[in-house]
Order: sequence, then C-alpha cells, then structure tokens
Amino acid sequence: MNTQHLLDQIAFIKEIDKVKYIQRKTKLFNSDRCENDAEHSWHLALMAIVLADHSNEPIDVLKVVKMVLIHDIVEIDAGDVFMYDTVKNHDNTDEERLAANRIFGLLPKNQAEEFIAIWEEFEAGETNEAKFARSMDRLEPLLQNTSNNGGTWKEFGVKYDKVYEKKSVIKNGSASLWNYAEGLINESVEKGILEK
Repeated sequence: MNTQHLLDQIAFIKEIDKVKYIQRKTKLFNSDRCENDAEHSWHLALMAIVLADHSNEPIDVLKVVKMVLIHDIVEIDAGDVFMYDTVKNHDNTDEERLAANRIFGLLPKNQAEEFIAIWEEFEAGETNEAKFARSMDRLEPLLQNTSNNGGTWKEFGVKYDKVYEKKSVIKNGSASLWNYAEGLINESVEKGILEK
C-alpha cells in the first residue's frame, strides 16, 4: 500500500469538509435557512441522476455527477459569489483557478489532474455533460426561489430580465427543463414574486 497516496487523499477529504460551511444566499425549499455549498452539490447530484432523461443529448451521468459534486469546491478559497451580484462577476475564474490548483492539488497527481479537468470542463460549459450539469446548477435555485415566494429575488431586488438571462443557460442542457423553468419564471411574475 502506498501510504503517501492515502494520506494525500485523506488530506483532500478533510479539506473539502469546509464546503459545508460556505453559505449560499439561496434558502432551502420553503425555509428561512440558507443552503450551504455541500447541500447544494448533493442536491444537484441527485437532480442529475433523476432528470438525466431530459438532457438534450446523450450524457455520461457519472461524469455529470462528478461535475456537480466538485464544481463549487473552489469556493473554499474563492468564496461564493451571488449569481445576481452587481459588484463582482459570478465568473471569478482567476481566483477559482488558484483555488482549484491548490485544493485539487492535495490529491495524488492522477486524481488531481482528473478533478481539475472535470472542473475546467464544467466551467467551459461546452460538452453535453457540462451543459447538463450547468442546467442543474441554474434550475435548483430557481425551484428554491419559487418555493420561497421570490426568495433572494425579492430580498435583493432582482428583476425578471436578470433572472431570465441567468436561467436561460438551462436550455443549453435541456430544452424540456427550460420550458418548465421558463413557465415558472413567467408564473412568478404573474404571482407578483418576481418584478418585471
């Protein structure tokens, strides 16, 4: 047994426990409690498994699950940027790149390379798997905000145009989920929980 190999893996496992402490702005379904990054990633992984048949293209579901489980690990160092932040761009890739290299670099070389490649693929959003993973990442908070009578949209004064723009990424991975999401967005306007 390669002791260093195992010790490197354990060091990574201990480090990623910090994901549980990263608070997101979005709240749990029908709740006042904010979700953390670990809960978010777990939820996306199950969504990917359950909703995989809605993908526009054939996908490797295990690869999608890996993507959604590791995509926010970089926030241990880079922090979580609110999707609708008006000061800081949600795509803080320089900070996230440094974080990816440090955190995934704790793993043995072959695993570190695999995780960085999967993270990069998710960020690029070009493969079928990345498009679907990103659809999950945009759908989950939409479901949360609609269950919370506008949730962070109301709290931070986010308007319809911005929500529509950010959520339209869903269609790249799933036309059917986008049709559903678009309906929820429009229904939210009708209900008065999202301002036009």
